[in-house]
Amino acid sequence: MLENRSPDSCLSSRLFSESTWSKSFMFPQDDDDNKLSNGKKRALEVVGEIRGTKSLKLMGFSITYDSDSSDYSEDGSIQEQEQGDSNNNGGDSSDSHSLINEIGRDNSIDCLIRCSRSDYGSIASLSRNFRSLVKSGDIYKLRRQNGFVEHWVYFSCQLLEWVAFDPVERRWMQLPTMPSSVTFMCADKESLAVGTDLLVLGKDDFSSHVIYRYSLLTNSWSSGMKMNSPRCLFGSASLGEIAIFAGGCDSQGKILDFAEMYNSELQTWVTLPRMNNPRKMCSGVFMDGRFYVIGGIGGADAKALTCGEEYDLEAKKWTEVPDLSPPRSRADQADARPAAEAPPLVAVVDNQLYAADHADMEVRKYDKEKKKWLTIGRLPERAGSVNGWGLAFRACGERLIVIGGPKYSGGGFIELNSWIPRDGDPPQWTLLDRKHSPNFVYNCAVMGC
Repeated sequence: MLENRSPDSCLSSRLFSESTWSKSFMFPQDDDDNKLSNGKKRALEVVGEIRGTKSLKLMGFSITYDSDSSDYSEDGSIQEQEQGDSNNNGGDSSDSHSLINEIGRDNSIDCLIRCSRSDYGSIASLSRNFRSLVKSGDIYKLRRQNGFVEHWVYFSCQLLEWVAFDPVERRWMQLPTMPSSVTFMCADKESLAVGTDLLVLGKDDFSSHVIYRYSLLTNSWSSGMKMNSPRCLFGSASLGEIAIFAGGCDSQGKILDFAEMYNSELQTWVTLPRMNNPRKMCSGVFMDGRFYVIGGIGGADAKALTCGEEYDLEAKKWTEVPDLSPPRSRADQADARPAAEAPPLVAVVDNQLYAADHADMEVRKYDKEKKKWLTIGRLPERAGSVNGWGLAFRACGERLIVIGGPKYSGGGFIELNSWIPRDGDPPQWTLLDRKHSPNFVYNCAVMGC
């Protein structure tokens, strides 16, 4: 995790740690000279601040800039340094693909993957080489491969509007408004973050299932590839650049046993073997390298399912797991309408499965050895919901995140609370931030990259 990184291992964080993204984190667009120019100036300000401390001079590092970009040398200091480097090297030209000349491309990348995601806007503005590294997504692949992953929370409390929240820096960022038809805007939607994409799924004309895709690399929305078997009310989860969608129902309301895998890098869907039981309004998680679909509604009488299913990605086989669904609360047991309740609120941190009981306001943990659910503590006091709807319970790296809050006449606010589980310790929730909102949480996803 980046929050545990060693200061000595982060040369590039000293170069770019002062960049500020208060409202957005739009990467420079190739056709937007003003934004690119402003980004370059900001990056140079950061470098200039550090040069003022002589840290770069002492380390002897310089940056490869675009030869046609005069913005890089407003005060002449960088040009002078580069000229001096050329003289010292006997006039040899530097590698056109290098990033930080003196340490080479590989070592430069090794430094850059340790930077915070929020710094990449400024980093991409330094030169075409930096920009290509960021916008191609290569930097995020390398981060995952080397274990440097930051998790940001993306959620929507207004139609077509999404915000992102960095729980470490506690900063808010606004995404562009989603394009959509009126039908999609007003329809129920489901969401999942996978790789550097945020997928929002819904219906466009009350029968046609559509997907909109937000790309972190371009800070823009586009139409996503449709499933092989379009549906809604599925259980889903992601692991790196892949995601699995299981169960759900089709446009005629038929409950399905279908499952598909999505690859965000290829933007392709692959049909998986069918589950043992059809189910809808279920939840999904990855745990111990396997995918689990939990709970939901199924059977001829459309009753709540207590079992789950485990999918082995190597064996490509589903196995039923009895009593994997968290037990319904005392209040919900008195309600014979399981369809009124939200899908199970479950999340996995450090390969441990947790659940939120929205009615009894309790947190539960699944004991893998005893194969039973144990109550370990309480939810935050202001984690309000309506039968579980409007309450987000998500894994965010090493944290559990709860997003919710009461509403009052004329408006209200939502709260983001965080807890890092420790063996044997009951939940101790930390309030990360509050945000005014007239609505509860419509959709929520966590992107780790």
